[in-house]
Amino acid sequence: MEAKVYSVSGKASSAKANLSDEVFGIEPNNHAIYLDVKQHLANRRQGTHKSKERNEIAGSTKKLKKQKGTGGARASKSGTRVGGGRIFGPRPRNYSFKLNVKLKRLARKSAFSYQMKNDALMVLEDVKLDAIKTKDFVSMVSALSLENQKVLLILGDKNDAVYLASRNLKKVKVVTVDSFNTYDVLNARKVLVTQTAISRIEEILN
Repeated sequence: MEAKVYSVSGKASSAKANLSDEVFGIEPNNHAIYLDVKQHLANRRQGTHKSKERNEIAGSTKKLKKQKGTGGARASKSGTRVGGGRIFGPRPRNYSFKLNVKLKRLARKSAFSYQMKNDALMVLEDVKLDAIKTKDFVSMVSALSLENQKVLLILGDKNDAVYLASRNLKKVKVVTVDSFNTYDVLNARKVLVTQTAISRIEEILN
């Protein structure tokens, strides 16, 4: 399929970008997307939650009542009492899990295909900034009529000037082709992909 190529000034150029149907035009697989997004969010969890259980409470070991006949003489740390330990409380754990590489590729192809169907994917000429200035990056976003929208910009190669100029913008995220993920692609209202990035994305996902 063909797509218009836009310049940083917001105008469509005469050039056309050829997008692979195997990456940008497949029938999206919702379950693959679900698993990939679930893994991404799970891997971000710190898993440092902890509550004190009965054996960790610094309470008194003094008998509350007589030893015989009551059935609960040393229950001051019980989870059923105020100030007692948490019953089956959270413990530190690792939430991350692994997914098959083919499934992750399918999920990312599905994400791009969704955005393509919703006209939420734009192909840009390679972005170059003369100086590290946020106002220059904002001007580019404004020229593309994307103010106050969540934008994901995928670059073909690392570009410190573009990254540093955009990092103060809350609704803009800049990544390279080797670091984007399904969650970021679907979480953006508009996905901007540079011409250099297109060929590399197709190479990685195919």
